[in-house]
Amino acid sequence: MSKPTGSFVAMITPFNRDGTVDFGGFRTLLDMQRRHGTSAVLIMGSTGEVSMLSAEERRRIVEETIRFRSDGMSFWYGCTGNNTDTTIDYVRHAAAAGADGAIIAAPAYICAPEADIERFFMDVADASPMPIGIYNNPPRVSTDLSAEAILRLAQHPNIVVNKESTARVGQAGRLAAGRPDMSLMCCDSPNLGLVVPTMSLGGHGTANMSGNIIPAEMAVISKPWTEAADARNFQDMYLRMLPMLHFCYSAINPVPVKSLMRAVGLPAGDLRRPLTGLQGAALQAGLDIIRDLELDKQYGFALGKVAAAAE
Repeated sequence: MSKPTGSFVAMITPFNRDGTVDFGGFRTLLDMQRRHGTSAVLIMGSTGEVSMLSAEERRRIVEETIRFRSDGMSFWYGCTGNNTDTTIDYVRHAAAAGADGAIIAAPAYICAPEADIERFFMDVADASPMPIGIYNNPPRVSTDLSAEAILRLAQHPNIVVNKESTARVGQAGRLAAGRPDMSLMCCDSPNLGLVVPTMSLGGHGTANMSGNIIPAEMAVISKPWTEAADARNFQDMYLRMLPMLHFCYSAINPVPVKSLMRAVGLPAGDLRRPLTGLQGAALQAGLDIIRDLELDKQYGFALGKVAAAAE
């Protein structure tokens, strides 16, 4: 089973003016990721507003975006449903369409105990015809898996990735010490503080959403450390990009990053209601960071025009 490493970017879902999914926008954004060193993309994770997509939209997104796949970047899909059977259906549909893997979180809102979610992941893995990754995301779903539970899940041959979003920083060390046969990745939120311990203890990359706006920089931050230069490059880039990481998590994901993408001319569209984008000073803060870091020059962002409009 393939185990992704490096920068695993959780993509936004771009929308047209009428609120439909913008598949041309998806192509443009995926090409941007491919050109800037992204190893894998997650389509329809929480960054992709998946909980506000219809079942029909979810299936069509898989079927349409898989056409844009090419060598060098794997395509994974968020397949969590509101129960076990629905999740398995989404996984099997994505596998049949040609996906490289699926990322699964605990079903939202039910706030299930750890034992039930461990069983949920096992049941989905048993039924999956392709690799899956588990996403320990207590800020979104309440359930927070222990290191012991994750290490047990790592013994399943279909479970090849763990993405950590726990607020318990010490979990990074406990997982690394267990040496599981899976890619150990973490959320890029600087508020959780998992990136530095995960990468320094042998982590395999980050499953990040800031890569939507800074893909090349996240590729450097997410590169596994195999020599001293990797650690030095990580330190330099992480500290330089820290203002952007903080901005991307300055409001609920994906509000800041999608608002900023739209402001600089990337095909993002509006957030799906009831979410609304950043405006005024909140948005200007992100534009100022882009200017200060000269990201507008690197990526050709349309900063001047939008910055003036945001004032």
